[in-house]
Amino acid sequence: MEHSSMADTVIAAGHVMIEGQVINLATSWVGWLSLAVFVIAYYFIATEDKYEINKAKPALFAGTFMFMLIGIFYAINGLNPDPLHNELEHLILEIAEIFFFLLVAMTYIETLIERGVFDLMKYKLVSKGYTYKKLFWLTGILAFFISPVADNLTTALILSTVLYTIDKKNLAFLVPGAINIVVAANAGGAWSPFGDITTLMAWTANKGQFIDFLFLFPASILGWLVTATLLSMSVPKGQPAFDAATEKKPVVLDGGMGVAYLGVLTIVLAVLGHQFFHFPAMWGMMFGMAILKLYSVFLTKSGANSFNIYINMQKVENDTLLFFFGILSAVGALHYLGFLSYIHDMYTLVGPMWANVGVGFLSAIVDNVPVMSAILKSSPTMDLSQWMLVTMTAGVGGSLISFGSAAGVGVMGRLHGIYTFSSHMKHAWTILVGYGVSVSVWYLQYDVLGWYLPHS
Repeated sequence: MEHSSMADTVIAAGHVMIEGQVINLATSWVGWLSLAVFVIAYYFIATEDKYEINKAKPALFAGTFMFMLIGIFYAINGLNPDPLHNELEHLILEIAEIFFFLLVAMTYIETLIERGVFDLMKYKLVSKGYTYKKLFWLTGILAFFISPVADNLTTALILSTVLYTIDKKNLAFLVPGAINIVVAANAGGAWSPFGDITTLMAWTANKGQFIDFLFLFPASILGWLVTATLLSMSVPKGQPAFDAATEKKPVVLDGGMGVAYLGVLTIVLAVLGHQFFHFPAMWGMMFGMAILKLYSVFLTKSGANSFNIYINMQKVENDTLLFFFGILSAVGALHYLGFLSYIHDMYTLVGPMWANVGVGFLSAIVDNVPVMSAILKSSPTMDLSQWMLVTMTAGVGGSLISFGSAAGVGVMGRLHGIYTFSSHMKHAWTILVGYGVSVSVWYLQYDVLGWYLPHS
């Protein structure tokens, strides 16, 4: 059977022309079957602990298989595969930006662990005699104020590693502490253009100027403080075991602090490269990886105890990387089939404000990156205040479920078997309360008081 022309194959998002008849892919057999695959995979992702199936496996299977089904549909109906090919190329580009960003961030963290930097941080925190509650608040505050600069994912990975080194066995401390870091990192990233991928997307799409995002600070911090206060009630009393007579101060291996400084430099380069050269953030990160490799060569040549970057890369949580590949591929398939176009219909039906509040819950289920991408592509008519609301809800709402944000997925990989879907959901009500507070503060600030800078 000869292929139809491209113009006849795809006439609108999620629709194709077959023998002169318009077919809605979402309501065709490939649409329903793909949706079923996604739902089943989502179930196994959510019940990772119950079935002991790593979340990357169902996500990767669903993401790749759904596009295979679409390919079969095209082949059966003799459709031109070029639009599908172009969609996959675009999707691969989007995934690669996140994939390589994660790879570099995780490599730096593994190198810092190998050099003993986190052991020293743990020693300094524990040796001061801080209680579990003080450590809970300290890591949360650091997450909230570092993420606007270092991005929420990198911040969550670093601080969850610090949390784990403090006490590897006390789940009553680790679980609420991990949730607090994820919520704080996402809330902190919401009021900075480069604090989260979603805010970065909104900023580069010119939905707001740099200063506009800073006005989200009150809603972000108050919502997090409410959640953190409720979570802190679950944190046990007492403090981590520490005996000054037996605990020796860890020694940072050669170049350890240099790696830390290079990590900061890498983040700065990623931000500046994007802002001034419009490079993808991962480009600056990969440049930082090159610098890290050269630094290891420098240490070796100078006779110091160097590190092998490739050995450190072997310790990277590959399941986290593959999970992102799988889940973003699956959502990309849903987008191609036309399911995400219903987001635009939601704005028309309930209005921008309630739709944007609903985006927070959708972001938690689907992942905030593709949800924000779908909203930007559909581009509903909204003023600045509503674009700031959806930026905040997409970022903060991603905390409602453990894998609703990059920070959550990263911490799940870092604290494998400790911070899980089920352990997160036991405390999800505290995040929901904080989410309600953030939206309420936004409403008071933007709609009632008009405290922002509207543009003509």
